[in-house]
Amino acid sequence: MTRTVTLSVTAGLDGSRESRAAAEWAAREAQLLGLPLKLIQVWEPVPEPMAQAPLLGVETQQHWTERIPRDAAEGIRARHPGLDVTVEQLSGRPAEVLADEAKDAELLVLGSRGLSGIAGFLVGSVGLAVVAHADRPVVLVRAEEQAADEHESDPVGIPSAATAFRPVVLGLDIDSPDRELIEFAFAAAARRGTALRVVHGWNPPPYYAYGLSADLELHASLAQRETTVLTEVMRPWRKKFPEVEVTEESHYGTPGSHLVDASRDASLVVVGRRIRRSPFGAHIGPVTHAVLHHAMAPVAVVPHN
Repeated sequence: MTRTVTLSVTAGLDGSRESRAAAEWAAREAQLLGLPLKLIQVWEPVPEPMAQAPLLGVETQQHWTERIPRDAAEGIRARHPGLDVTVEQLSGRPAEVLADEAKDAELLVLGSRGLSGIAGFLVGSVGLAVVAHADRPVVLVRAEEQAADEHESDPVGIPSAATAFRPVVLGLDIDSPDRELIEFAFAAAARRGTALRVVHGWNPPPYYAYGLSADLELHASLAQRETTVLTEVMRPWRKKFPEVEVTEESHYGTPGSHLVDASRDASLVVVGRRIRRSPFGAHIGPVTHAVLHHAMAPVAVVPHN
């Protein structure tokens, strides 16, 4: 996915709280990247004969088609002086249009509704479809996400945009580490001036599993093997990004659970999605799926081969 021209950070906007939070996050990321921001509003055509019925009044239709994107853009320009913000209205199936728009974006940013009283997201069908099919990184942002949430707490224990960024968390499969995924996470940490926390979860092969609980020596041997491999995978990346402090964690158990736990103290969680060109369609994967639904921080899903 090497690109010679970078156009913008793109955010989907539909007037909801989650899409407004996504647009704000996208604006902050665009400033970090030094790129323009493009807000995309997608209208899905109404099938016949419903299209013949006056479902929306003139004022309501004008509000949705003109005022919401205009007000969103004006608000972002006021809060982020100097940022180049454009608005584009498109027609079609939202998931298909947004996935297509991602091809010409550095990032595509979408909103996800926070689960009231429970950690994480409620990812809708459009968001999941875009994540599954987009060829570029897609970031999911909770409705409640604020700029201060990405930063460490101040001396009195309150998160503040004036303090340092929290670490970026990378979920990594050391059996098939992907260069684009790792580089994305390091670059995100570098432009935030923060640390990168690499989290790896492992389970023993099936033929070990039955005796593992009783064999502490075997467990320790497998754990040491996983830690050693993780260190070797990260060694060249530490040299490439010497300014980024790296911590490596290899945990026994389900990777998704460890990443969700790590997300509580993260500014961004980065996970991968393997691109599958098959007649059975796209697949997100169980770990990424779990992180998308339960993480406490914005989640970047990076597609890779």
